[in-house]
Amino acid sequence: MNSVSAQHSRVLSGMRPTGRLHLGHYHGVLKNWVELQHEYDCYFFIADWHALTTAYEDPTAIPANIWEMAIDWLAAGVTPGAATMFVQSRVPEHAELHLLLSMITPLGWLERVPTYKDQQERLKELDLATYGFLGYPLLQSADILIYKAGQIPVGEDQIAHVELTREVARRFNHIYGREPDFEEKAEAARRKMGKKNGKLFDKLRRAYQEQGDQEALEVARALLEGQANITMADRERLFGYLEGGGREILPEPQPLLTKASRMPGLDGQKMSKSYGNTISLRDRPEEVEKAMRTMPTDPARVRRTDPGDPEKCPVWQFHQVYSDPAVCDWVQQGCRSAGIGCIECKQPVIDAVCAELKPIQARAEEFAAQPELVRSILNEGCEKARDVARETLEEVRHAMSLVMV
Repeated sequence: MNSVSAQHSRVLSGMRPTGRLHLGHYHGVLKNWVELQHEYDCYFFIADWHALTTAYEDPTAIPANIWEMAIDWLAAGVTPGAATMFVQSRVPEHAELHLLLSMITPLGWLERVPTYKDQQERLKELDLATYGFLGYPLLQSADILIYKAGQIPVGEDQIAHVELTREVARRFNHIYGREPDFEEKAEAARRKMGKKNGKLFDKLRRAYQEQGDQEALEVARALLEGQANITMADRERLFGYLEGGGREILPEPQPLLTKASRMPGLDGQKMSKSYGNTISLRDRPEEVEKAMRTMPTDPARVRRTDPGDPEKCPVWQFHQVYSDPAVCDWVQQGCRSAGIGCIECKQPVIDAVCAELKPIQARAEEFAAQPELVRSILNEGCEKARDVARETLEEVRHAMSLVMV
């Protein structure tokens, strides 16, 4: 790995509060989070400031949406003991780091983020000629860097946001990481490692800097991570010294590519509230059945006796998510031969969706009935997140000479 191992173990991700979540959120994000929380030090946040970038004119729904989102996360399996859940605006250090990073970030970097023009085009009905909208990718960078998160779970279409964060961190370290007596301090830190480890560090450093040996870089980073007799500041100096630069104050995160999971909507498009084609995680069985029974099917099947093509039917996309190979074969053969009708074809999917939602809905009812517990989970998460954020911001302020003389 080419990032610090302890930092590499920290994962950060967030969602804008849009109210109750649907199957697209569950399959696209939440199932992945539930797996990650048992492998990494996970921080998941409700991005209410990000919601203001497009909903600034009427933010009244945001508080209720935060509440509904927190309950859905917990119901889906995000566990407070395994992950840290918090609300972005309750950790004001995000905003201060965003401000400080804005001092060094070239305007062109923000204007070239692919989603900037795409979103403006897609949301033409909104007035998005604001700094908040232009600067939201930098706020995302601050969200990541304030926790020194090493891995960011994203789809391929979001890699550009992580790359911007890497560039911002690199620029910050280049400007502020070079101390006047950096090499002397780095050498003094190396000597604290002891004779044997110091020699090994030198050997690995030369192998990386002279030969580009990536494995040597990884081994050296692991060696530094295991040193209990050096301070955090010395460790950061040695990370920078290892790579031939200055002190690494803000580590560059890596994208953690998630499994592609495109949950289809009721009309065959991607499931999205803006398309009105969703199934909510808290829709009752009768609501799910009604919605799915009225789903469009292959237009060629006008009558029950007409053969169809599953590839042209939105219901088939649901089968690809929910049905086992035997059921999928039954659908393919039955549809193409008109051996089964569309109602018959839909029933296994209806049953599978209801079965998946049943335990989620039971947990959602439990948490909704215990508002003090949910508040406590968020409060504890906000406190823990803020403790980490304060440490990073203190380093950033010191590096930028924002300290009392």
